[in-house]
Amino acid sequence: MIRRRKIGCLELLDHYVDRVSRLNPRINAIVVFDEQRARLRARKADRAAAKGDWWGPLHGVPMTVKESFDIAGLATTWGHTRHRKNIAKQNALSVNRLLGAGAVIFGKTNTPVGLSDWQTYNPVYGTTNNPWDISRVPGGSSGGAAAALAAGLTGLELGSDIGASIRNPAHYCGVFGHKPTFQLCPIHGHNLPPNLSTRDMAVIGPLARSADDLALALGIIGQPDPFSARGIRVNLPKPQKNIRKLRIAVLTNAATAEVDDSVQAGVLAAAQCFARAGATVSDSARPHFDLHDAHRTYIHLLRGATSPAVLDKDYAALRRRAPRMRDNDDSYQAWMIRATTMSHRDWHSWNEKREVLRHAWLRFFQDWDLLLCPTAASAAFEHHQHGERWQRMIPVNGQPQPTTTQLFWAGLSGMVYLPSTVAPVAFTDERLPIGVQIIGPQYSDLQCIAAAKFLERELQPFVAPDEFI
Repeated sequence: MIRRRKIGCLELLDHYVDRVSRLNPRINAIVVFDEQRARLRARKADRAAAKGDWWGPLHGVPMTVKESFDIAGLATTWGHTRHRKNIAKQNALSVNRLLGAGAVIFGKTNTPVGLSDWQTYNPVYGTTNNPWDISRVPGGSSGGAAAALAAGLTGLELGSDIGASIRNPAHYCGVFGHKPTFQLCPIHGHNLPPNLSTRDMAVIGPLARSADDLALALGIIGQPDPFSARGIRVNLPKPQKNIRKLRIAVLTNAATAEVDDSVQAGVLAAAQCFARAGATVSDSARPHFDLHDAHRTYIHLLRGATSPAVLDKDYAALRRRAPRMRDNDDSYQAWMIRATTMSHRDWHSWNEKREVLRHAWLRFFQDWDLLLCPTAASAAFEHHQHGERWQRMIPVNGQPQPTTTQLFWAGLSGMVYLPSTVAPVAFTDERLPIGVQIIGPQYSDLQCIAAAKFLERELQPFVAPDEFI
């Protein structure tokens, strides 16, 4: 609309600011505002457009980013009260790239404490609600991002993902999200000081209201960092657009992490949509490894990756508990304690298990193009902020399941560095969104997004929540 001169950049920013003022209090999705600088930039964008000087593909487009990304002059807290005064001195690399493409960034969206929950609440900014039902969670850790998009408070979002933190909120809020191939999108500026390093498995990626917007944003942020750019260029394979040539495997459930029938039905609806269009679809093709062993490996690598964020006093307490854990204790809590405190030598053992899994996936994708599976065990659940995450229960087919069990669906692709796109495909009887997770081989990001675009066109486009149209 900006390119066609149907709306001005400042006019569009005013549209979003008005919606935020009216609707954001109900869901508390956008928690940091930078309206003054955004207005100055939008005015400059209008003047540039009048001269035919287009800054890039996002010229004048208002958007927000997850609170965990640095924007110069704004606090980056990750929901920690101890970081309230952590004012960023410079922008994250991805933020600069979005600005370089012409975006007008007018705020930041809420996260859970330390980006470590499938709910979004913290003592700095409070609780974010799901716009489909404010008594329910929007997911996490990019929960504010997905809620803001679903409610029409922003045009595009930038999130991060190590345990489905892009995919899960997209599924819960009925928007599109893409977890890129590991290290495709440089993560610099998405760290609390004094850290500069990238966590194992951690990625950044876009959330949007269409698959096209995912591809657009990925093309902007998915370029080598200044170190790698001296010798590496990104040339992602073009997607196969002939649906009849696609070979698609489908996994709707797993004994390790049971999935609610409503979510399974949504995944099956996506598979049937591909089948009707002539794709080869199989409900029995699988990578050759034990799913429970894969889940155990993921949790150990995940908790190993997040261990630096544990405070010294809490880490010392876990170190004291670890020797008391029984060898046959196969609970999430036992995995978490052992993994958080394991030696670097033990980490290498788990990393070797991952390499075995990566090779199994490599062989699998020689015969299959994509795998469709759930993003989570259920649709969005009611707010539940008491107790440890593994103690909190969600209903799955009428039975309680620890919220941490469904991390299985996060780790299936995340642990082995594969891209995953989530697209909305259905609703529960309670009118809650259901998304499908589309997994492909490394660097098949555009194929995953193209599959989401097919489903958007043939099965279900983005639908706005009734109270936020």
